[in-house]
Amino acid sequence: MNADKYEDFMRAAMMEADKALELNEVPVGAVVVFENRIIGRGYNQTESLHDATAHAEMVALSASFNHFGDWRLENCYLFSTLEPCSMCAGAASLSRIKTIVYGAADPKFGACGSIFDIPKESKLNHKIEVVKGILAEEVSEMMKLFFKSLRNKEQSIS
Repeated sequence: MNADKYEDFMRAAMMEADKALELNEVPVGAVVVFENRIIGRGYNQTESLHDATAHAEMVALSASFNHFGDWRLENCYLFSTLEPCSMCAGAASLSRIKTIVYGAADPKFGACGSIFDIPKESKLNHKIEVVKGILAEEVSEMMKLFFKSLRNKEQSIS
């Protein structure tokens, strides 16, 4: 895939993040791309579904498994607005994702270089290329506004 497509697919992931935002979920969105086509989409639904595993990346990966009828996603790209956590990076590795592309780094939970670096872990048999910082400022702004709004709601309740 040409790098000039990265922003287009990140914008598609941001549209998924908007869906999470509408549900008052942490606004993270993800898409899985194969041969320049989106085959899986997802957005955070942990609060809505009461499920800690309902991260945007996990939902997008599951949709992609269904698309292929297989758990292997070789030659696929995972685009996520936020750096994937250890669960999501691990699932990407297990599913043989070729490349993870993300927007903003996650210094608290990020597992693609911030806290851990699962895609490059030498003890794992599958390595994943990581591209970071695509539309990072826009993603960061969305996250900041969400958490500011959340804090304001919490303060008004107190």
